[in-house]
Amino acid sequence: MKARKILVLAAASALVLSACGGSDSDSGSDTTAAAGGGCTVGVSWNNYQEERWAKWDEPAIKAAIEAAGGTYISNDAKSSAETQATNLENLISQGAKALIVLAQDGEAIKPAVGSAIEAGVPVVAYDRLIEDPKALYITFDNKGVGKLEAEEIFKRVPKGRYVIVKGNKADANADFLREGMEEVIGAAVTAGDIEIVSETYTDNWDPAKAQATMEQVLTAEGNKVDAVLAQNDGMAGGVIAALEAQGLAGKVPVSGQDAEQAALNRVALGSQALTVWKDARELGKAAGEAAMALCSNPDTAAISGAAPFTTPGGNEISSIFLTPLPITQENLSAVVDAGWTDQATLCQGVTAGSVAACP
Repeated sequence: MKARKILVLAAASALVLSACGGSDSDSGSDTTAAAGGGCTVGVSWNNYQEERWAKWDEPAIKAAIEAAGGTYISNDAKSSAETQATNLENLISQGAKALIVLAQDGEAIKPAVGSAIEAGVPVVAYDRLIEDPKALYITFDNKGVGKLEAEEIFKRVPKGRYVIVKGNKADANADFLREGMEEVIGAAVTAGDIEIVSETYTDNWDPAKAQATMEQVLTAEGNKVDAVLAQNDGMAGGVIAALEAQGLAGKVPVSGQDAEQAALNRVALGSQALTVWKDARELGKAAGEAAMALCSNPDTAAISGAAPFTTPGGNEISSIFLTPLPITQENLSAVVDAGWTDQATLCQGVTAGSVAACP
């Protein structure tokens, strides 16, 4: 596969930015940018400890806000839905005029989001859906991600016994991903060519829980598993650890997403079939720009590039979707060329010349 650049809805980077009202505010948050004059944007992280948020998303969000003359403040819910609801109030009390919310639980956060919007503080639902028609939803095409994961695994294993390791049940993305997978494998399941021997949600997308699930499946099925659709890289790592203990790593193809450094290395090594790269730098940039634009005009439909999206709950919400890219051994050079990783990290432990990206 030829490497190609991540495509972003053009208008996401063409948002009209202007300084918005509101005074600067000192932040008592976990991470704070220097005051930039203009709008203060508060970011509520569901769990800042995950590699991706600190490494990619946050720097891009901060840069976009500061480039538009705004101020960044944030706090971390540490995987607690209750804490996150309080965190939104705290951000507003610190002077936030717009919020970017990475929801721990899209349903549980709705009252706090609704209260913020009613108080005149617009909300960007970041990467995870919040069923509020007045919020702006910015994410990658998660159904498309699930489809890309399944396409690569199905290409390798068109018939066999599948395990599906889904993410957190409270996160709508887990179901979006599963819908995309169904588009690829559904007919084969109906025809009896694919048997799904296990399909489970995983609390908090926890790699350790995914590993435990996979260990239980392998025991119950006598190691007779042919493919694993793991919905993200963290869980894929847990699944592969369980497979490795049984001598099956690299023999049973496993999917993932997020292009985490460890996952990219596993793809190079051959223990993970693919990861789906969602360039979080583009996502963060789009969200930061949108939040600043919403400070001037809280009408989400007025954001350039936003289009209506009908949610599973039947709400029509203004949304911006970015396009992901599947990464296999054949196009690993794409992430190196883009500066997402370096060759030394990617190729650690890989036999020189066994993969084009690791000469």
